[in-house]
Amino acid sequence: MKEIWAIIRREKYAETKRALDKVGCGAMSVHSVWGRGKQGGFIMSEAESELALYATSAPKLVPTPSYLVAEGATITKPVVYVPKKLLVMVLPDDKVEKAIEAIIEVNRTGHYGDGKIFVLPVEDAITIRTGERREEALTGG
Repeated sequence: MKEIWAIIRREKYAETKRALDKVGCGAMSVHSVWGRGKQGGFIMSEAESELALYATSAPKLVPTPSYLVAEGATITKPVVYVPKKLLVMVLPDDKVEKAIEAIIEVNRTGHYGDGKIFVLPVEDAITIRTGERREEALTGG
């Protein structure tokens, strides 16, 4: 069993969910998150023009908190954290590649901010109601 964390553009969530449903990987937890990756977020002076390229709606701008910009820091302007969706799912090993392919197919644009997928090992899973364990807990009732 593996746990998948997929950080994607929030406007791609519905299409990603449909693609995962098609390959039998629809069970997940979804979280709204804010962050930045290699692109470093958006510099405040560039945010308006950059956001227009990648967002279908105007997101709330969240500048880097001043306490994170310590004395001697290399950040010279406030950096905007970018709103994303975090999809978390636990899958049997035989469904992991199908899920990864579905996520990539929907979310790859070739631009910074397409997202990340993390795959982690899962030692056990337990359905609280029934006591089912391991992969049976993922597919059972």
